[in-house]
Amino acid sequence: MKVSVTIITYNQNNFIRKAIDSALAQETTFPFEILVGDDFSSDGTREIIQEYEQQYPGKVIGVLQPRNLGKNGGLNLLETLKLVKGEYYAQMDGDDYWTDSTKLQKQVDFLDANPQCSAVFHNAEVIYEDGSPSYILNGPDMKTFYTLDDLVGDHEIWFMATSSTMYRNSIKEYPAWFRESSSGDIPRLILKAKLGPIGYISDVMSVYRKNRAGASFHDYEWDERFLRNRIQMYSDINRELDFKYDRVLRKNIARYYRLMLDAKQYEQSYFRRAFYALKYVYMAQPSGRIVKDIFRDYVVPSPIRKLYSSIRLLPNKI
Repeated sequence: MKVSVTIITYNQNNFIRKAIDSALAQETTFPFEILVGDDFSSDGTREIIQEYEQQYPGKVIGVLQPRNLGKNGGLNLLETLKLVKGEYYAQMDGDDYWTDSTKLQKQVDFLDANPQCSAVFHNAEVIYEDGSPSYILNGPDMKTFYTLDDLVGDHEIWFMATSSTMYRNSIKEYPAWFRESSSGDIPRLILKAKLGPIGYISDVMSVYRKNRAGASFHDYEWDERFLRNRIQMYSDINRELDFKYDRVLRKNIARYYRLMLDAKQYEQSYFRRAFYALKYVYMAQPSGRIVKDIFRDYVVPSPIRKLYSSIRLLPNKI
């Protein structure tokens, strides 16, 4: 088996047919299988997958989880990956779809021609459920090869849509920390880039759909649990890379401590906000102006701020 297609889904009955159909429409010179991992959907998605299994026996394989595994679909993907037979595997979320029938062939040809590469991705179109204007994800200034230096920064870097990626089936066992991350793409790309550069094809060959059933709507930057998970993920990545990028990753982690100050769970918690404010200042080393604002808004207790304001206004009152 040359390629395994993995489609990861949960409660996407309105989209899953288009995803599977776009995989079945691929024109290749090699055999490929389609594994559809369902994370215990309750909206009829599983029944649709079973329909395709019956219609395309041996071609479409349902990986129906006995319970919802959580972690934003990450554990569902890991369980599905255990069953892939291909030399390469191409990923797709259940609400996305491919728009070029030669996508798999082009990516296989690229990896065959570039054995040093651990993966390859292509350009994609981003469309919105609410009718907002669509756009092409990557501009004309992209490179042909990307390394760890391109993927690690002091902010979150994202220019590879899940539906655009194809990987060598070279990681048989992911590290324990990987299973705890609610983001599968970021740490997976880091682990792959450790093994070799990631190639790029400029053709637009898939659609990344932003909708309320999609994973991106579960990433809440005002939610303490999401922020903690990101902090832990980047801390684990820092260790995985032997602290080679410690300076930039510490600034990245600090960003999430800054966001933690406005997390909904901490609205009434002075001590926690003050603690994370000091943590942010220590890790980010921001400018003096930012430090002053942080201390004023999150470290100085409210009664003292009010007293200070009253004292400053006293001459005007007199």
